[in-house]
Amino acid sequence: MNGREIILGLAIKYNGDFEAMFSAVKRKEALEHEMIERASALKCGTITIIDKDYPEAFKHLIKPPLALFYEGNIELLKERPIVSLIGSREASRYGIKATETIAKELAKAGITIVNGLARGIDVAAVESALNNNGKCIGILGSGIDVCYPLSSKVEYENLKAKGLLLSEYPPGVKPSSSNFPFRNRLIAALSSIVVVAEAKRKSGTFSTVNYALELGKDIACLPYRGYENSACNDWIKQGASLVETAQDVIALL
Repeated sequence: MNGREIILGLAIKYNGDFEAMFSAVKRKEALEHEMIERASALKCGTITIIDKDYPEAFKHLIKPPLALFYEGNIELLKERPIVSLIGSREASRYGIKATETIAKELAKAGITIVNGLARGIDVAAVESALNNNGKCIGILGSGIDVCYPLSSKVEYENLKAKGLLLSEYPPGVKPSSSNFPFRNRLIAALSSIVVVAEAKRKSGTFSTVNYALELGKDIACLPYRGYENSACNDWIKQGASLVETAQDVIALL
């Protein structure tokens, strides 16, 4: 039983829970052989923190994922630059249209897009980029074989075939409200810049932005109507770059 097998076995035993896995490693917990067998039977790709191809971007996190599970082209993790294009689940027509246009142009420029494949802005970005032969990474807050939300099923399957799906949660792990904000640290870590297309105040997008700021990443936002509930306008006032087009984003890179 080697270190890699132990990490994957712990991920399966503890459903990818970082704190539980880290605690088990510290106390040198004996691992049941059943977990090793289940790890060896995985059909998805795997990377552990002790592997040489573990993403450099994740090494700078306070809580780096100990194990990663993936489907698709893992080489996309080495792409630079990578832009996260994220935003509201309850997106407006303005937000969707702007996202589709920016994603299309970023794809044509050869820039990789990453987000959490949530409904609204995230899915619009992935769909537009893939429709224009772009490169996309979707990072899940559930097991690598669990599509959430189900409305993202088409994009989920397309990322398997044309892009990359990545998760720190092994197959079978159901989505959890605590997983999604924690997952967002991976989106922030991979990003050269975080672009928020649309977000309301008290949006879940805040967690990605906060992680990005902690990592010293730049934030860019599309402006919104002044009388609306817009976190984007607030971030612009606080120093985020105002962007309206893909060229604006590219100029910041």
